[in-house]
Amino acid sequence: MPANFDAILSAPFGKIGVRTDGALIREIQYLPESTMSRAPENEVTRLLAAQLDAYYADPDARFDLPLAPAGTAFQRQVWQAICAVPRGAVTTYGAIAKSLDAMPRAVGQACGQNCFPIVIPCHRVISAKGIGGFSHHAEDGFFLDVKRWLLRHEGAMLI
Repeated sequence: MPANFDAILSAPFGKIGVRTDGALIREIQYLPESTMSRAPENEVTRLLAAQLDAYYADPDARFDLPLAPAGTAFQRQVWQAICAVPRGAVTTYGAIAKSLDAMPRAVGQACGQNCFPIVIPCHRVISAKGIGGFSHHAEDGFFLDVKRWLLRHEGAMLI
């Protein structure tokens, strides 16, 4: 798996793998701590690494990265709604669905298809009954631990 990434960066909750086309970030993935790190291979991965370090030091740090176009029109609407959720706050799949005249399940699917987690903060979207899923994982384990870490880091009081 590590050979497929342009960088595998250490994070307080594990690792972050990033794929680029050399100029644009194409995908970010959460990876377990056991994954071998890989130094950034190009300017865009170095930029991401620097912005991630700033975010780990200060949850108010902003991301300003060249992201490759991704997603359907609906997914992009959901991701835009997610980006409007301030640090330290959460929203629900249902609230986003209502604002877009959609179904909560469709919003959940769009969250799971987010190619740029942490940058597009889908961890700020929870279910009406609790933390909800994360990255298409609904059961406790690594991905929900990442979601909990991110929410705690940002000061969300729910977790």
